[in-house]
Amino acid sequence: MTSSAESSSKSVTKTVNGSHQFVIRGYRLAKGMGVGKHIASDNFSVGGYEWGIFFFPDGKNQEDNSAYVSVFVALGSEGSEVRAIFEISLFDQSGKGRHKVHSHFERSLDTGPYTLKYKGSMWGYKRFIRRTQLETSDYLKDDCLIINCTVGVVVSEVQCPQSHSVRVPDSELGSHFGVLLDSMEGSDVTFDIAGEKFQAHKLVLAARSPYFKSKFFYELDANNAEVTINDVEPKVFKALLQFMYKDSLPENVEPVTTLTFEHLNLPEIYDTLIVKLLAAAEKYGMNRLRLLCEAHICKGVTVKSVAKILALADRCKATELKSACLLFTAENLAAVLETDAYKEMKDECLTLQTELLKAVAGYEEGSNSSEEAKSESVWGQLSDGGDSGDISSRHVRQRTT
Repeated sequence: MTSSAESSSKSVTKTVNGSHQFVIRGYRLAKGMGVGKHIASDNFSVGGYEWGIFFFPDGKNQEDNSAYVSVFVALGSEGSEVRAIFEISLFDQSGKGRHKVHSHFERSLDTGPYTLKYKGSMWGYKRFIRRTQLETSDYLKDDCLIINCTVGVVVSEVQCPQSHSVRVPDSELGSHFGVLLDSMEGSDVTFDIAGEKFQAHKLVLAARSPYFKSKFFYELDANNAEVTINDVEPKVFKALLQFMYKDSLPENVEPVTTLTFEHLNLPEIYDTLIVKLLAAAEKYGMNRLRLLCEAHICKGVTVKSVAKILALADRCKATELKSACLLFTAENLAAVLETDAYKEMKDECLTLQTELLKAVAGYEEGSNSSEEAKSESVWGQLSDGGDSGDISSRHVRQRTT
């Protein structure tokens, strides 16, 4: 008698979900830009595809002009057809939670998810909300709108049962070295930082920093059991040690929001722990820490703060942060030029003017304006005679961080 082998598999269809918040400041200034013209969010990724939110203050189609605003979600990736469901909502800024929500989630669709067939395909509402209703509602506060969008990309996979499997836990290296940092068992060097003592392990520091590798293995005082450092504060050195042992920023690094640097002057910004840690990363040759600090500071880039952060990045040789600031300024040139921070930077950091000019010119080369209009736009706003420049032909993508 022969036995037959049995097997099974299972097809599972589900959605991979992701959300994006799009903040639109200066709504009333956007009115009148024209039917079919839009303000676009930055692209965001869901389910392996790029997406964008498009807001039409004067309506997407001629028949809806002046009566409705339009909101659409667009596919930003090339490739095959994408099936997805969506949720678009206007955020109620009164705190009462009465958001205006259009959602496919939690309900069945007669014809199933929507199919977007090519890059630029859109789904949304031509008549999302009447303009008169919007402008007298709690959705609009301080001339600001907040649109939340959730995309659910439909994916299918075949699951086959595995009779045997081995689960591999996440890396424990950081936690193990963290215990070593906390206990300092086997430490062989002590640092004196402004009278405060820190114990450490030469091998760990040498593995993490070329500066300490040279100091502990190639210099004449390599055998010293105590090292004095005079140009780093204790709190900065403590944060530096945490990164070298745990590969993460310490919890006491201040959280960065869009307002963190707006109300600080440059000396106050230089005095923050994250900026001092950035300087330490440069000194000790720790590239990953430097980039972590730059990324952390970059979260605070806004129209009001970008000139200050640009000056900081230039001084600290933070090249990635500097590039991000130059690009942000190019995209929001008119608004940045009106800030007090930019006017101070213009007088004190003349070398940055040339770099900013190149960034704006490069940004405009990707726009649809003519060469003559580009020249007038860039030179007109950055030169002393900026008030006479014609900026009407510039393509400016509004940023709202």
